[in-house]
Amino acid sequence: MTVRYGPVVALCGVGAVFERGMIHAVVGQNGAGKTTFARVLAGLVRPASGELAIDGRSLPGGNVNDARMAGVELVHQSFALPPSFTVAEAMQFGAAGGGMFSRSRLEKRWQPHLDALDVKVQARQRIRDLPVETQQGVEIARALVSDAKLLILDEPTAVLSPEGAEKLFERVRRLKERGVTVILILHKIREVLAIADTVTVLRGGRLVDGPLACAGIDADRLAELIIGPAGARALNSEDKAALTGAAAVTHAGQHDAPAGATPILRMRAVSTRPDPEGPALEKVDLDIRPGEIIGVAGVEGNGQRTLVRAISALADLVEGEIAIGDSDVTRAPLAARRAAGLRVIPFERNVEGLSLTSSLWENWSARSLLQMPLLSAISPVAIRRECDTALKQWDVRYSEVGQRAGSLSGGNAQKVILSREMDESARLILAAQPTRGLDIGATSFVWESMRSARSRGCGLLFISSDLDEIFDISDRVIVMLSGRIVAQFRPPYDITAVGAAMTGVLR
Repeated sequence: MTVRYGPVVALCGVGAVFERGMIHAVVGQNGAGKTTFARVLAGLVRPASGELAIDGRSLPGGNVNDARMAGVELVHQSFALPPSFTVAEAMQFGAAGGGMFSRSRLEKRWQPHLDALDVKVQARQRIRDLPVETQQGVEIARALVSDAKLLILDEPTAVLSPEGAEKLFERVRRLKERGVTVILILHKIREVLAIADTVTVLRGGRLVDGPLACAGIDADRLAELIIGPAGARALNSEDKAALTGAAAVTHAGQHDAPAGATPILRMRAVSTRPDPEGPALEKVDLDIRPGEIIGVAGVEGNGQRTLVRAISALADLVEGEIAIGDSDVTRAPLAARRAAGLRVIPFERNVEGLSLTSSLWENWSARSLLQMPLLSAISPVAIRRECDTALKQWDVRYSEVGQRAGSLSGGNAQKVILSREMDESARLILAAQPTRGLDIGATSFVWESMRSARSRGCGLLFISSDLDEIFDISDRVIVMLSGRIVAQFRPPYDITAVGAAMTGVLR
């Protein structure tokens, strides 16, 4: 099949056959056409040419109702359930059959369905109050209301912790046992090899190979198919191990920050009030020296977000002191902290990092506007020119700076944020899940950008749920548990010891 968006060819002559009752992975770099492929199968996009058949039934494409009648359901990467709904209301939303329902009747109707799929949730709970993996379980349960034959999950692990991903995979395996065919759009090679029966590789909108039996392919070969032989050869051994999960990463070497240098970040006994984004911080002491990357490990929801918000003047301090370089910023607003060299790569690039409906240059201009005095004259022409130069330097793939940020792939969207935040004036960079949802090529690019910032003397706080990448890139690792720093490690890292600290075994 072929799909065009104006002059852009998103898919070019892609053809594949997926056998019934198996788990199939579709992989490729950002912009390879994976999501477009999924949207064609789900009837959201009509191909310019080609044929589509589900269980022997020919479909013209471009019609969601036709696809659903054929048994196709798609769970998007960005969850679509209304946050204010109860789980029961969300399940009823879009389900067949109308009529008047009381809340109690809805709960009685849908609780058995949730229980049968082992979704650990009460039908009366609100969507907004659920952890991410539970929200995803509800999304999958809703997709299966119509007795789906083909379930497509687009980047299902992008927002999950490793524990959440494993729970998802157990759910997917149970669906396979029930005879459901599952297509997973994935980025991480180790996840593909852990869950899928076959893998199909796309690159630049074209089929590279597949479906290939996962039993007959290894991580190195799959990496080469995804990013090409030249890209695979360019990866060093530690990066390749971290990206593919082919070997344990301990980071035996260590980058030494300049001895005796004034810490670029100094936190002393910092405690905060309970924060909407996580638990309060309790007596946090932390130093980051210039030219040092500090990795933050921990099960998600243990204060990582509050830590970033406290450093960024977004969380209320109860006590303690924060300094950036020689500047005491304990009571300073965000603008003053940015003037001292603070830069933030936020947790959610599509929510906190970018306005998807605004242009690239408007998104990029946020840095300049924060640094300008009030009543300063603003030149959109100059900002557009500076933005265009910066995006080209960071190898962002875009048409022109006036296009919407939401039109970019995940990797290119992240590069826009990097180009804005990793400028020459940066001294302290908070990198929160900067590679989440990125392919191995874009992930490697982010790592190299962080190492370049370190070599310029920046201090970096690197938060990730992926221990392999934390071990690969960090000079020290701290572990957060319930708003406290409970352990600190230096290379070579012991994954057993770090994991024990994350779960509270070490105190």
